Amino acid sequence: MIREMLTGLGITLRKLFARPVTVQYPDQRPEVPERYRGRIILTSDPSGEERCVACYLCSAACPVDCITIEAAEREDHRRYPRAFRINFNRCIFCGLCAEACPTLALQMTTDFEMAETTREDLIYEKEDLLVPHGGKYPDYSFWQEAGVDVTHAMGKGRQDRPPEDPRSNLP
Repeated sequence: MIREMLTGLGITLRKLFARPVTVQYPDQRPEVPERYRGRIILTSDPSGEERCVACYLCSAACPVDCITIEAAEREDHRRYPRAFRINFNRCIFCGLCAEACPTLALQMTTDFEMAETTREDLIYEKEDLLVPHGGKYPDYSFWQEAGVDVTHAMGKGRQDRPPEDPRSNLP
């Protein structure tokens, strides 16, 4: 027990006399890991249409119930969210909504600058969340892979090919 206390005290003394590492934040940006769970965005597919099909899986997966969706249907029978709202006052940035999304529409970025002066500004509507790019998966199109536009036979799609290198699936 004495040995552990002396080890801890030694680490404390070493850090006490070390030069401080200060990041001048607005001028120097901190390096954020690629898998950091920050701002949530709604992405678009390569054709420019929104990916979200208003399936409500993200809303069901959210443990704090901060996602609200209102679904609608287009003339070609595709569903889309007429309204999509995330209340960031309640969001805990757990990432369960992005994991539940079958179309990769909902993604988490590394952007962490979301400070606002009023609570109302932290309620993001669909227009605030929608971005004109595909996010982490720019070439993925749900409607070509699994939607109405599928023209390939079962087991013959791009996603059905075995990996070229089985070790590429490892984390």
